[in-house]
Amino acid sequence: MTAVIHKPISQLKITWPLLPDDFILPDDPVENIEHPLISNGLRQSVVDSPEQTQDALIVSNFALCAAVDDRTICKAPDWMYVQPVQPWPHSYPRRSYTPHTEGTVPFVVMEFLSATYGDEYSVEHTEEIGKWFFYEQVIKVPRYVIFRPHTGRIEVYALESDRYNNQDPDENRRYLIPGLNLFLGVWQGTREGRTGNWLRWWNAAGELLLWPEERAEVERQRAEAESQRAEAERQRAEAESQRAEAESQRADREQQDKESAQTLLEQERQRNQELLARLAALGIDPE
Repeated sequence: MTAVIHKPISQLKITWPLLPDDFILPDDPVENIEHPLISNGLRQSVVDSPEQTQDALIVSNFALCAAVDDRTICKAPDWMYVQPVQPWPHSYPRRSYTPHTEGTVPFVVMEFLSATYGDEYSVEHTEEIGKWFFYEQVIKVPRYVIFRPHTGRIEVYALESDRYNNQDPDENRRYLIPGLNLFLGVWQGTREGRTGNWLRWWNAAGELLLWPEERAEVERQRAEAESQRAEAERQRAEAESQRAEAESQRADREQQDKESAQTLLEQERQRNQELLARLAALGIDPE
């Protein structure tokens, strides 16, 4: 039996070379069709915010690289957020990211577990380097999230004194992710034909960051409410106009009645004067 010798972490040589162009990255098929949906949901709710997307790398199943004892190691988190990242200078797409050389360390990496998971908890650092060890001891990612979509269980680990410690959620069952300055939590619902548990973002005010279709629905409802308000205002203005018109017509009728009364009085006065004049002509005293 061959003995496995664990080299002390302090003796590991960690460097940050760019990934060679001829380096062959794994091209394994996605093991779970739900994972890309969850990843896309996380991304789509932050891309509407300029401060969250400027100079940022927001990717899923994307190679995060470093060299350990001159051996290139790449892991592909299910979701990763980095800011700032240096602009990509080439015409072909970026296919990997090396911290310190191309930008800062990711704020957060996430792994979504299926019923049978791999090395998300592995701390192995001999021939095969597990994700936990890689994120904690090599890259030193401040937040490591492990999520089980089928149960909704979420674990958030914070790097403290070079070790990941399990974090407790706040009173809303959410976790603050520094750098992003957003809270991560579990939401249940249906999207793109999938009903179940989703990871979603909330801001410091407790407001849920919406997906594009939700923003469109909110905008539709806002426009509908504005249309209803405008219609109510039009109807109010029309009713006011009709009231004013009715008041004007009433005033006109009163004026006409007054003028008619004055005319009748004037006619009666003239008749009386004519009668008095005739009586006077006949020598009759009207008294």
